Amino acid sequence: MGKIQDSTINPGKKTKIRELIDNFGLPRLIIAGFLLALFILAPIVGADLPTQITNTINRFSWNAVLVLAMVPMVHSGCGLNFGLPLGIISGLLGATMSIQFGFTGPVSFFMAILIATPFALIFGGGYGWLLNKIKGGEMMIATYVGFSSVSFMCMMWLLLPYSSPTMVWGLSGKGLRTTISLEGFYDKALANFLQINIGKISIPTGSLLFFAFLAFLMWAFLHTKTGTAMTAVGSNPNFARASGINIDKTRMLSVIMSTWLAAVGILMYEQGFGFIQLYMAPFYMALPAVSAILIGGASVNKASITNVIIGTFLFQGIVTMTPTVMNSMIHMDMSEVIRIVVSNGMILYALTRKTEGSK
Repeated sequence: MGKIQDSTINPGKKTKIRELIDNFGLPRLIIAGFLLALFILAPIVGADLPTQITNTINRFSWNAVLVLAMVPMVHSGCGLNFGLPLGIISGLLGATMSIQFGFTGPVSFFMAILIATPFALIFGGGYGWLLNKIKGGEMMIATYVGFSSVSFMCMMWLLLPYSSPTMVWGLSGKGLRTTISLEGFYDKALANFLQINIGKISIPTGSLLFFAFLAFLMWAFLHTKTGTAMTAVGSNPNFARASGINIDKTRMLSVIMSTWLAAVGILMYEQGFGFIQLYMAPFYMALPAVSAILIGGASVNKASITNVIIGTFLFQGIVTMTPTVMNSMIHMDMSEVIRIVVSNGMILYALTRKTEGSK
């Protein structure tokens, strides 16, 4: 009895360490600790640490904009954008048409964004209209939209009248190849811009600055009148409606923004990766992006730029470092198996905690 009384004297009292853990989140702390352990282990087991740091930074710069695409839809209450492949397809159309029209070098990258924009606006508008019709089941319908659009485009990549010898199949002279090299086009267009080399570590400054620019624009938008209205729609639709906010129009704007960011995000990915991948390649690209922002501390109704940065770095860091360190430890080439197990495990973890923060 005395022990029970003692434990209830100060029920609200917490230590500073406990508060720090609560603020940062125990799962994120464990993942960050595991990533730090991998970085420490890398040179011990014989892995080249500078190369792995470079790979982690590169993968962060490739994927950060795709994760940023989640933010507008989360703020407007549309949930996590499992329909990300729709925006990715817009970007792929921009990329292939940019090459088809004969643009080369870094110019082809910005022309790809320009060409992808109207596709993103049209697809995003239709996608937003659909999500407004099925309020409450957005994430399930978004998954179907993403998957079905990829399947539909598998046929269109063969049927659309592309003729560039760089892209079409050699024997038939029509239909796009599965993988298209960007050499001579926008391969490393941003990554090589103002690139910093510190010993063996290379930092793709241009890619990071471009992401920082888009992240700043998103942050600035969320602090405008329209951005505040978008957050209000996601937080409390009834209050937003009473305030005179057009909920459907605000939700549609968030979907269009997310679709456009996904289009730019896949172009960012391609310029770092060096290839355009078509057909089934965009099929599962939404899951790592969704998982990254959830691991960063976001929930289905709250997300910030900080969540994007932390989540992308942790997710890509684990996916990059784990196969290398494990291969060096067991001296067997199981990198692909380990990568699939780790990445899918993190996706599973992230999706099972998607309702946190909605209390």
